[in-house]
Amino acid sequence: MTMQLIEIDGRKLAVLPLEEYRELVDAAEDQADIVAAAAAEKRRQEGEEYLPSDMVNRLIDGENALRVWREYRGYTVSRLAEEAGVNKASVSLLENGKSFGRPATWRALADVLKVTVDDILPLD
Repeated sequence: MTMQLIEIDGRKLAVLPLEEYRELVDAAEDQADIVAAAAAEKRRQEGEEYLPSDMVNRLIDGENALRVWREYRGYTVSRLAEEAGVNKASVSLLENGKSFGRPATWRALADVLKVTVDDILPLD
C-alpha cells in the first residue's frame, strides 16, 4: 500500500492513491456484509422465519395479507376457517376486503397461521 502522511492545520492525514482507497472501502463493505450475514444466519437458526421474495413482493404490491399468508402456509379458505373456528364466508369476506371482522376473528386466524395479527391485517 502506497501512503503519504501529511499534516494540515495540526491534523495528521494519510493520503493514498484513489484505487487503493476504493479497495479499502470495498474490503470494509465486504466485512460488514459478512458480519450482517452471520447475524442473520444466527437469527434464522434461533427460529426467525424468512419469507420467499415472491411472497414479500405480493405483500409490497398490496395483495391481501391474510390471503398471502394463508396460501404461503398451504391452507384453503375452508381449512383455515375450520381450524380457526370461524365461518368460511367470514374468511372470504376478509380476504376480499368486504368486511373488517372482529378482533377475536383476526386473533384466531393469526394463531392458526402462526403470525401476529398485524401481519395479516389490511393496511387500509
